[in-house]
Amino acid sequence: MANFYASAGDHLRRIYGRRIDTPAVLDIAEYFPRAKMFAAEWRSLRDEAITVAATLDRVPRLHEIMREQSDISAHDGRDWRMFVVKEYGATVRRNLSRCPKLANLLDKCPEALSACFSYLAPGKHIPVHRGPFRGVLRFHLALSMPRDAEGHPGATLWVDGVPHRLDDGDTLLWDDTFPHEVLNATDMPRVALLLDVWRPGMPADLAALSCFIVGIVGMFAYIRQDAFTG
Repeated sequence: MANFYASAGDHLRRIYGRRIDTPAVLDIAEYFPRAKMFAAEWRSLRDEAITVAATLDRVPRLHEIMREQSDISAHDGRDWRMFVVKEYGATVRRNLSRCPKLANLLDKCPEALSACFSYLAPGKHIPVHRGPFRGVLRFHLALSMPRDAEGHPGATLWVDGVPHRLDDGDTLLWDDTFPHEVLNATDMPRVALLLDVWRPGMPADLAALSCFIVGIVGMFAYIRQDAFTG
């Protein structure tokens, strides 16, 4: 299955790469203007994420949701836990009911296809990897960023080789089909909100293909809802 996932990702990246040549990091105002709604409520979203973290041992690790991702999630024995409330259009109602502020924002933002709180354990390294699908973009909102010994944000996200250190409330929009990597070089967890949002302005045929892919993945996510609730 892992080989199939990798092969399908390579094929999809080639199809989209021939027609879409935007950079790794994109302008939020142009590509996801509703991001400002989430950024304005980052403190409320942080409160919800911290409340969820009170039972973090019941939140699944990424490789428990997707076994194909074991090489980036389970390789170092440190946790990367994902509290998924929406996955490619399929709502995880049990999880979403615990996050009323996030639920309200998602109701106003139909282009947000997936949403989760991401919990990166102290010392966790996510090695270089690439997403398979350029029809969506990844939005990152830092909610609780631990500090290094000098008091600077202590977790680094590299996108296409460029480091980004997001402080609490900071945002970034990027194309996750570019190589990216994360290291939490602190002794505290890093908490973030991650959204996958619809890429605007695609050619009609790629938009149709994207709708098909989103529909298929969303159908499987709906069937597998128990995997997201731990």
